Amino acid sequence: VQLQASGGGLVQAGGSLRLSCKASGDIFTRNLMGWYRQAPGKQRELVAIISSGGDTNYADSVKGRFTISRDNAENTVYLQMSSLKPEDTAVYYCNLHSILGTRWGQGTQVTVSS
Repeated sequence: VQLQASGGGLVQAGGSLRLSCKASGDIFTRNLMGWYRQAPGKQRELVAIISSGGDTNYADSVKGRFTISRDNAENTVYLQMSSLKPEDTAVYYCNLHSILGTRWGQGTQVTVSS
């Protein structure tokens, strides 16, 4: 399984960005897809996850600002980020977990300027 992420960039505080991550390969139908982030000097942390059935979970720090969604037909997960803050600056990684294992995509940099 390979994960290809895109959509990062530089944005001003208060702005929006949309991240995408497409999975390819041998993908088990029932899975969790999600986004994690890692800021300089900090541990990687969960941002949001979504099950193949559409159940979602968010970190408290992004609730009400970020929305995770997915297109099962395209094996793609999205992260719509709004009202971005400088503290959202990090490398964002997509993730897929199933009984076949866990896979990570390459990171995509999100930088929010104040």
